[in-house]
Amino acid sequence: MLINELSKRTGVSIPTLRYYENYGLFKGVSDEKVKTNNYKDYDESIVEKIEMIKGAKEAGFTLSEIKKLIDSWYNNRLSIDKKVEVVKNKINEIDSKIRQLKNVRKLLSECIVAIEKGDC
Repeated sequence: MLINELSKRTGVSIPTLRYYENYGLFKGVSDEKVKTNNYKDYDESIVEKIEMIKGAKEAGFTLSEIKKLIDSWYNNRLSIDKKVEVVKNKINEIDSKIRQLKNVRKLLSECIVAIEKGDC
């Protein structure tokens, strides 16, 4: 399928798909016989990879993290223990960010009180 069909099937915009491809998350295949255009063909496995990328992004993984993991994860080269470790590490990272944001929220709440008292 061409990139337009890939975009329709995955709900991901064409510019985003091109960005992902240039970033190295997946690769389309050019027909070597055709020299007049740069059309690439994408097979069904690419649809699955893009769905995996979307899910990983929703779970808070960066594109850099996804790039490091996608082929190993997708081709079942990671053990179950390694997959669990990857997800637990992401949870720990998110918990740390939550603590940081709670501290920022507390600081801002204290700032509001100081402003209302005229101290700021």
